[in-house]
Amino acid sequence: MRLGYIFFCVFIIFYSCRPAKKVQKIQSAISKKDTGQLVMLNKRAADSINQKKLMFKKVIANNISYNTFNAKVRVEYDGKEGGDEATAFIRIKKDSLIWLSLRGALGIEGFRVQVTKDSVKVMNLLKKTIQLRSIAFLQEMTELPFDFKTLQDLIIGNPVFIDSNIVSYKMDANNNLNILMSGEYFKHLVTLDNTNFNLLHSKLDDVDAARNRTCDITLSGYDRSTGVAFSTQRNISVAERSKLDIKLDFKQYAFNQPITFPFNIPKNYKKQ
Repeated sequence: MRLGYIFFCVFIIFYSCRPAKKVQKIQSAISKKDTGQLVMLNKRAADSINQKKLMFKKVIANNISYNTFNAKVRVEYDGKEGGDEATAFIRIKKDSLIWLSLRGALGIEGFRVQVTKDSVKVMNLLKKTIQLRSIAFLQEMTELPFDFKTLQDLIIGNPVFIDSNIVSYKMDANNNLNILMSGEYFKHLVTLDNTNFNLLHSKLDDVDAARNRTCDITLSGYDRSTGVAFSTQRNISVAERSKLDIKLDFKQYAFNQPITFPFNIPKNYKKQ
């Protein structure tokens, strides 16, 4: 298993309102007609702002709230260096700890990973090595502005890189709601099911056109057996200088169950 790609596969899952003009003095000579037009323009501007706030609320309407999460995930990928597959066992204590165990085709555990808000620890059980890194390691590996919260939202299926700066919104031919937002790093086109507001698709493009990087995330297989809408199937495609295609298939998952995070580093493991 190639650590960089597998680690990436598991974790990657990417019109501002114009500034108000300075208030000008309104001369007493303004006619009632002009005043009426001004009121109408202000009403339209207010309606537009309210609609954009409503669109933002719809984007985060189905954010999953939980205390703990655990899952078994089948990971497949195909990229520049070839393809591979693995099984990932994931455990999360919200806003505190992410634990990951990666097993190859024969069920042999190859890697164990522990992520906190400040650190990333990667234990290679095959080579008997341990890597101790800061959380910036995620950004170095994925070349994305990852932090702990983004990572856990990505695993859970909550939308990531969301910005309240809504540029536009419209219904598409399938009666789904498309919402375009622009943030510090990405232009983000979000597609929602207009009936229940499940997240169906995210398309992230760099604000910096020179990067020419695109990430497409499709979410499907929504299951409500746990009382929340959870996407059990994810397809991710990342392209810049080369392309990486990823498929995540959640075979088992559960929320708010008692879980442990075993991560004892043997004394004979070498630091890298």
